[in-house]
Formats: sequence, structure tokens, C-alpha cells
Amino acid sequence: MTRARHRTPAHPAASAGTHVVPTGVYWGLFAAWAVNDAEELLTMAPWSRSAVPRLKARFPRVPDAMWSRMEVTQPQVNTAIGLMALLMAAAAADGARTQGRSAFFRTVLTGFGLHGVAHVAQSAAYHGPTPGVATSPTVVIPYSLWALSHLRRAGLPPASRALGLALLPVATGTVHTLARRLTRTTRQAA
Repeated sequence: MTRARHRTPAHPAASAGTHVVPTGVYWGLFAAWAVNDAEELLTMAPWSRSAVPRLKARFPRVPDAMWSRMEVTQPQVNTAIGLMALLMAAAAADGARTQGRSAFFRTVLTGFGLHGVAHVAQSAAYHGPTPGVATSPTVVIPYSLWALSHLRRAGLPPASRALGLALLPVATGTVHTLARRLTRTTRQAA
């Protein structure tokens, strides 16, 4: 009489016959963000210095206060990207911890994909390249579609696009406002 071997599945979802979400879905969020923000780290401050005069001429009715907020220094960019890294790392870790069930992870993932589309739209509106546009169609959007497809196959619907789109400017505005304040404090202390 032979004994049947009992094998423990490698992943809890495997025993239920559902799609196993690859680890790359969770940590890929942070990796794809890092690639996109490396591009922004290199391009944002120089682009803002050259773009603001061009945009001011094109849109003369926009208040000067708006243009001054759009110009960013390299220390502000560095600080904003560092702050956003904390949010993205937390979302990726929460995705890994919950195997994609986290609403926080899925909202950030959805917002990240929409942010890639926004980069492409910004460049179209600007009639030229803007920070983040090179890696948006090559990294951000493909990764986001791939990750969302794995979550869907596992029965995990994406977060609301409206919520992701609404939170995108909130997150971006918050890190840039904090970065402006933190770098101003650093400059004043020096």
C-alpha cells in the first residue's frame, strides 16, 4: 500500500485554484516608481527653470504666484522625491503584506498608472518633453497594466480610477509643499 504524499501549496491562493499574484506586482510598484522618479530627479529642476518663462508668455493671465510655485530647485526636487519614496515603499510593503488585498496598495497602484498617463498628457499640452515622460510609456504604464491584470485575475479589482486620480494631485502637492518648507528651513538655518 502506497502512502499519498501531502504537499503544502507554496501560496495560499494556489490551494483554492485562484491566480497567484507574483511578488513583482507588489515590489514592482516601488521599482517602477524609482525608475520614473530617477528621470524626474535629473530633469525636473532644469525643466522648470526653462519652462516657466515659456509658459508665462503663453498664458499671461496666470498669476505670478502660480509660476513661482512651479519653479523648483534641485534640493526641493530631492526632498520631494525622498518623501514620495516613503509613500511608495509603504504602499508596496502593504501590497506584499496583504497579497494585494490592501486598498491602500491598489489605490496607489491605480494612481501611479494614471500619473503615467498624466505625464504623457502634460507633454502633449506643453508641446514638448516634460519630466517623467520618457519612462511613463516605457515603464510606468506597462508595469501598471501588468500589475492590475494580475490583481484582476486573482479576483482583486483595481481601486476606483476617480479616487486614484483625485489623490494624485493631493499626494504630489503635499510632498512638494513639504519639500519647499523643509528646504526653506534648511536654507534659513545655513
